[in-house]
Amino acid sequence: MELRHLRYFMVVAEELHFGKAALRLKMTQPPLSQQIKQLESEIGVTLLKRSKRAVKLTAAGDVFLKQIKEGLSQIDQAVDMAQRTARGELGRLVIGFVGSATYEIMPPIIREYRKQFPSVNIELRELSTPNQIEALLNGHIDIGVLHPPLGNDELKSYTVKKSHCVLALPKYHPLTKKSRIYLRDLEDESLIAIDKSAWPSLYTDFIFSCEQAGFIPNIAQEATEYQMVIGLVSAGMGIAVVPTAAKRLFNLDVVYREIDDLSLRAEWVTAHRKDNRNPALQHFIEVSNEVSQS
Repeated sequence: MELRHLRYFMVVAEELHFGKAALRLKMTQPPLSQQIKQLESEIGVTLLKRSKRAVKLTAAGDVFLKQIKEGLSQIDQAVDMAQRTARGELGRLVIGFVGSATYEIMPPIIREYRKQFPSVNIELRELSTPNQIEALLNGHIDIGVLHPPLGNDELKSYTVKKSHCVLALPKYHPLTKKSRIYLRDLEDESLIAIDKSAWPSLYTDFIFSCEQAGFIPNIAQEATEYQMVIGLVSAGMGIAVVPTAAKRLFNLDVVYREIDDLSLRAEWVTAHRKDNRNPALQHFIEVSNEVSQS
């Protein structure tokens, strides 16, 4: 039994006229009549009573029509869902992100993606950069928002944001009174840094900048995300160089100042496996690139 036979019968049953049904189906009447006879022969019952004046449904035909309408509707829905899934308009997307992406990066991207693709089920997981790389390689997440470098040829990445870095100081720290601050002013200070494993590029680039300025920084404490770094600065444990996004962590006990001779930039990227075939993934990449460039 072919689906087209069922659709032919449904149109004839709705019109109760072979000529009108043939017009709707954009075919001639004789082949349509033949297709209906083949359907009746295949299922072994008469579905239509034919006369020169009228076409009527038999009792079996009436029951058959009700059932196939429901069935064809479900098939049409299944086809539509399959097509939408293939286009990335339905489905599930698992997204990893580092805590530092919570404030300036993730909200506008997720907001725009949900606006364009409201039927895709999004699952968000906060993970460190190393854990995201592992999750990407294992297929546990589809895409991640994390810190470079990734160091794996199986992953493809795109820069979504670069941010200038500033100095975070306890409110009453002596450096807050200086009109201009330079890297050498940090030489004798206890520094709080984001852990190297959590943000390799930011850590190593900061160390290099200090060495270029003629000293080795005294890193007294490390933390996995700058939210924790700001908390330690607030507690008077030291000072820290952080992305400007840290200013969103409103804290009356912390002051942010520019370092005149520091050109350090924090960077976030999206990354995914090159062989990931989730149709929703490409749309998310496109949206994140659009938002990052706006």
